[in-house]
Amino acid sequence: MLATPGTLPPPAVEDRWAFEVKQDGQRAMIYLPGDGTALVRSRSGADITPAYPELLPLADFLGSRPAVLDGEIVALDDRGHSDFERLQQRMGLAGSPARAASMAAQVPAHLMLFDVAHLDSRPVTGLPYTERRGLLEGLGLAGPAWSTPAAIVGHHGAQAWEMVRNAGLEGLLAKRLTSRYEPGVRSKAWLKIKIHHLADVVIGGWVPGRGRLNGLPGAVLVGEQREGLLHYAGSIGTGWSMADRIRLAEFLRSAAADHCPFTEVPPVAGARWVLPRLVGEVRYSTRTRTGRLRHPSWHRLRPDLAPDDLT
Repeated sequence: MLATPGTLPPPAVEDRWAFEVKQDGQRAMIYLPGDGTALVRSRSGADITPAYPELLPLADFLGSRPAVLDGEIVALDDRGHSDFERLQQRMGLAGSPARAASMAAQVPAHLMLFDVAHLDSRPVTGLPYTERRGLLEGLGLAGPAWSTPAAIVGHHGAQAWEMVRNAGLEGLLAKRLTSRYEPGVRSKAWLKIKIHHLADVVIGGWVPGRGRLNGLPGAVLVGEQREGLLHYAGSIGTGWSMADRIRLAEFLRSAAADHCPFTEVPPVAGARWVLPRLVGEVRYSTRTRTGRLRHPSWHRLRPDLAPDDLT
């Protein structure tokens, strides 16, 4: 079940919602059949179990109780906040168990659990959020690599918002107390309320940098997927570290293409085109009337998403 971008519910009705901190990690479903094994799948359905060996003991914690749990895999910084850049060092290692085990010691992953879809051999997706939340909390899932963060209920939406903003967190999730769990649906019963305007974009080209950035991307040209087409959304040249530019340069060279992937060729001198397969997340202030991003800056690569996930 996916959340819809939105704003805080009005104060008059916020007691009908629960508020959870929005974690900045990799969404995952955890399948625990009750036989001591665990299967972890990403949002795309890929088996990522070998990438996170520290999550396997969760199967022993629940014993013979079968369950399917929903959560976010994160890597925590020194403040205990989820840090996607740290987590990127753990992602993509499902095919290298030895490397994953080595990285687990350096960058531990932590599973933040927030919902349950199946428990004790029966689906619970039809139950309202409050009942599912009660079932989840009743499992007592607190361990070395997993936890069940608190949900705030009542007339506390504004206070929760101030809390996450002052803490420098990504935002809030507001979930209607009566909502059922809708697998595969982007529902308005779940709202994601971000501190900054963020957009998922597809990289379609780049412009070489100058001076100390010679040979590296000075800016990337990005677009947004609509109705199966990639529409140009703007040029982004800020928000990068040197390490980011060096890493991205490798991806761009391997994805080089002869033709522009956008519906219209952007009026950018010296542009080089790439296959539209790299997804990134950008911050921006507002949009122009034509949908272009104003004052965009780079936030991060999204290796957990494919362009088709954005349609």
